[in-house]
Amino acid sequence: MFSGQYSGLKMLSLLAAIVVLVVVNLLLGTVSIPMPEVCRILIGEGSNEIWTNIVISSRLPQTLTAIVAGAGLAVSGLQMQTVFRNPLAGPSVLGISNGSALGVAFVVLLSGRLGGVALSQLGYWGEAAMSVAAIVGALAVLLLIMWVAQKVKGNVTLLIIGVMIGYLANAIIGVLKFLAPEEDVKAFVVWGLGSFSRVSGDEMMLFVVLMCVLLPLAFLLVKPLNLLLLGDRYAANLGLNIKRSRMLVIISSGILVAIVTAYCGPIMFIGMAVPHLARSLFRTSDHRILMPATALCGSVLALVCNLIARMPGFEGALPVNSVTALVGAPIIAMVIFQRRKRDDVME
Repeated sequence: MFSGQYSGLKMLSLLAAIVVLVVVNLLLGTVSIPMPEVCRILIGEGSNEIWTNIVISSRLPQTLTAIVAGAGLAVSGLQMQTVFRNPLAGPSVLGISNGSALGVAFVVLLSGRLGGVALSQLGYWGEAAMSVAAIVGALAVLLLIMWVAQKVKGNVTLLIIGVMIGYLANAIIGVLKFLAPEEDVKAFVVWGLGSFSRVSGDEMMLFVVLMCVLLPLAFLLVKPLNLLLLGDRYAANLGLNIKRSRMLVIISSGILVAIVTAYCGPIMFIGMAVPHLARSLFRTSDHRILMPATALCGSVLALVCNLIARMPGFEGALPVNSVTALVGAPIIAMVIFQRRKRDDVME
């Protein structure tokens, strides 16, 4: 009982951290906006048109996008690490992120050569085309993985095939880069850096709604994930359909990655780092606690990275992937050292 109350307090602390970080993300940036003015803007009574445009059109969409994208990637990473029993597994482990990149590469890198107009010059329609291409590419790879999963039994074999699919996609992307005009290559590279600022307006609302539907559905897999931790043989003895459960987890993780990558580009490190952080904070492998904890930690880390990416003093914003690596790598190292120290004490 005490353990449950302690976990509840930690959950509330993470929720409070999210609220604080949301406020800070709205206040700070290249232009600092006073708290009273932000409150007036949010209730529709802002007096400064420039500040209102910054908050409503830029900072608020970025903040909401970071919250749901961070939660989605973190949950996806937890699912992959559990089903493959691999601490280094992440959302991109099966090549689904590479599939998104390949879809975008076909649209972006071939548009100038085949259509005569660079996609990067089409504004909103270019962004929409990249989002659709990313979803199509990711789902195509997901369908291929589902077909392979029906043919192979071992998780290791499926993992290796996923890695090979990723390498194949990267090879094709390399050829397309070589053939594409310079401006299209630049547009693709910018997309590959990842950004929470790419989503705005109706796109942002659709993205948030999709993630708010997909995340609760992912939570329905808590029981199969807990059983998979016991090992395939023991889980099967308890009545779990191993192949069906593995397929559902892969589909759930793959769709989460596909949607986030389509709207934000490939965001690295959050999916791999956050599950370790959640395990370290809550000291449990029970997915009933770990799943919501991982989602909350993912949102916190994404908000921190978004804030760092556009700290005061920077013109524009840093690439999100650079910031996630800078923040996530020390977290992973810290968790590993703490776990090693704890294991040494137990021995």
